[in-house]
Amino acid sequence: MIKDLISILPQIIVLLTAMASLVFEMRHKATGSLVTLIIGLAGSAGLAITQLGTVKTAFSETFRIDDLSLWAVIILCGTGILSALLMRQELKKTDREGTLYSLVAFSTLGSLLLAGSGDLMFLILGVLINSLGGFAMAAYPKTDKATEGSIKYFVYASVTGAIMLFGLTYWAGIAGSTYIKDLSEIDSQPFVLLIGFGGMLAGLGYAASLFPFHFWTPDTFEGAPVSVAALLSVTPKIGAFFALAQVMKDLPPLLDWNLILAITAVLSMTFGNIVALWQKNMVRLMAYSTVAQAGYFLLGVVALNKSELAISGLVIFSLAYAAMNIGAFSVIQKTGSNFTYIEGLARKKPFMAVAMLLFLLSLVGIPPLAGFAGKFLLFGSAMDANYTWLAIAAIINSVISLAVYLRIIFPMFYRKEPIYSFPSSGLIKMVYTVCFIVTVLAGILLRFLV
Repeated sequence: MIKDLISILPQIIVLLTAMASLVFEMRHKATGSLVTLIIGLAGSAGLAITQLGTVKTAFSETFRIDDLSLWAVIILCGTGILSALLMRQELKKTDREGTLYSLVAFSTLGSLLLAGSGDLMFLILGVLINSLGGFAMAAYPKTDKATEGSIKYFVYASVTGAIMLFGLTYWAGIAGSTYIKDLSEIDSQPFVLLIGFGGMLAGLGYAASLFPFHFWTPDTFEGAPVSVAALLSVTPKIGAFFALAQVMKDLPPLLDWNLILAITAVLSMTFGNIVALWQKNMVRLMAYSTVAQAGYFLLGVVALNKSELAISGLVIFSLAYAAMNIGAFSVIQKTGSNFTYIEGLARKKPFMAVAMLLFLLSLVGIPPLAGFAGKFLLFGSAMDANYTWLAIAAIINSVISLAVYLRIIFPMFYRKEPIYSFPSSGLIKMVYTVCFIVTVLAGILLRFLV
C-alpha cells in the first residue's frame, strides 16, 4: 500500500494542491490559491521528471506508471501553471477567482487519471473529474454566451458519458473484470467488443474534441474566458488520447480497430481545417483547429503496437501542442478575438507577432519547430504501421491548415499601421515567452527528449 502511494505521489500532490487551493479561496485569499497551485503543480512535475523511465503498476494494476502517465504529469502540470497565470491576468479580483485555480488542479488531476488508466473505472473517473472542472470554468463569466457554452459542454458530456459507461459495461462483462489488461485475453464476441469500443471512443472523443464528438467545442471556447479556453484546448485532449493509447495496448485484434481510428483521424483533420477557414472569430478558429489537431494525435495511437516511434511521437507532439496552443491563446487574450484587432501587430508589438507566427507555423508543422518534430514522429510511426495513406492525408491536411493560420498571420504583418493599442500585461508576456522558448527548442533538442 505504501509503495503504491509513493508510486502515484505526483497525482496525490495534484489532488492535495487542488484541496489546499480551495481552502485559500474559502478564506478569500486568491493570491494564496494561485501560489499554492503553482508550487504544487511544479512540485508534481519535478517529481515526475525524476521517475521517467519507470514502468510499473499500482493498486493491483489499476493504475499504470509509464512514459505516458509520467509525461502527462510534466506536460499538463506545466499547462495548468501557464493557464492559471493567464487567468490571473484576465480575471484578477473577480468573484471566486481562487476557485478557478482549484478547478485547474482538479481538471489536471482528471486528465492524469486518464493518462495512467489501467482499469476501466479510471477512464470513467478521469473523464468525470476533468469535465466537472471544465463546466464550472466555462460558465465563470455568467454571460449568456458563457452559460450557453457551458450548458452545451455539460449536455454533450452527459450523453457521451452515458454512452461510454454503457459500452464499457459490455467490456467488463465479457472480460470478467474491469482491468484493461484482461481485454487482451478475449478471443471471441467481436460485436460486443465493438459496442464497448464505440462507447469508449464517444467518451474520450468528446473530451478530446475529436470529430464527430466535438460540437460543444466552438461555442464553449467562445463563451468562456480566453484563458479557460486555452486550458480546455489542451488538458482534456492530452489526457483522453493517452487514455486511448493505454487501452489500445491491450485491445485484442478481433477487429481492425486501427482502421476505425484512422478513418476518424482523417475526418477530424479535414473537418476541422475546412470549417476553420470561414470562421470570423479567432477563438472559434482555434477551436476548430483543436478538432483538426486531434486527428494528428490519432496517428500515434493507430501505430502504437506496430512502431517504436508511436509513444515518442505522442509525447513530443503533446508537448509541442501544449506550448503552441497555450501560446496562441495567450496572444489572442492580449489582442482580443476579432481579426481586426491584430492588424498591424508586427509594427506595434514585434516580438508578440513573431511569437504568434511561430506558434501558428508550428501548428502547421514547419521545421525546425516543435510541431514539426511531433508530426515527423507521428507520420513516421503511421508509415511504420503500414498506414502510409493516413500519413499522406495528414500531410495534405497540414497544407490546408496553412491557409487557416494565414488568416491570422497576414493581417499581423501586412497592414501598414496598427489600429489598436494594447495595455501592458506582464503575465501574458511571460506565458507566451515560455511557450515561444519551448516551441523553438523542443524541435531542435528532439534527440534529447525521445
